[in-house]
Amino acid sequence: MQTQGEDPSEAEAELLAALREGDRLAFEALYRRYAPWLAARLQYRCADAAQLDDVVQDTFLAVWRCCASGKQPEVRNMAGWLWRIASRRLADASRSGGARERLRQALAQLRGQSAPSAEDQVLTDVAYGELHAALGNLSPDLREVVQATVLDGLTTRQAAQRLNVPAGTVKTRAMRARQRLRRELARGAGAREAEGGQE
Repeated sequence: MQTQGEDPSEAEAELLAALREGDRLAFEALYRRYAPWLAARLQYRCADAAQLDDVVQDTFLAVWRCCASGKQPEVRNMAGWLWRIASRRLADASRSGGARERLRQALAQLRGQSAPSAEDQVLTDVAYGELHAALGNLSPDLREVVQATVLDGLTTRQAAQRLNVPAGTVKTRAMRARQRLRRELARGAGAREAEGGQE
């Protein structure tokens, strides 16, 4: 592994070569070196600690399988490669998480368990309810800012870097998005009240 004064890219190349040979110690070194960094970085996109843990594990399992199969792409930046794999795994987990949540709620109702908690209801509304519909009505620019600052929990500066726009633009878009969401949600609440009054 990396010695004092050794070029990090050389150390990563040696590590990759050892992984291709199926060296478990190299894999352990890779995991020890990058798993904490990857988990810390993923925390900004995933608040569920269990899901985050699964994504990190799936990422390293994918690396092991990729190296063992000989299908490993040319890797110039180990951290970048791991991040790309982890980002895809997180997106996959997030998509399948919605289906699991709906199934869990359906099973709970069949078993006669209590209604979902307020927190579960809010999260469900974000994914499938009126808030989801209101988010869908935002322009892509505004929706990106809401995704980055609210759902992913990034700071204004981090969101600006991710979206490649000035921080002031992020603030302006966030303000506009909040205003439009308030209007959309108020419109939906008014429609529900009108329907309730007609019965």
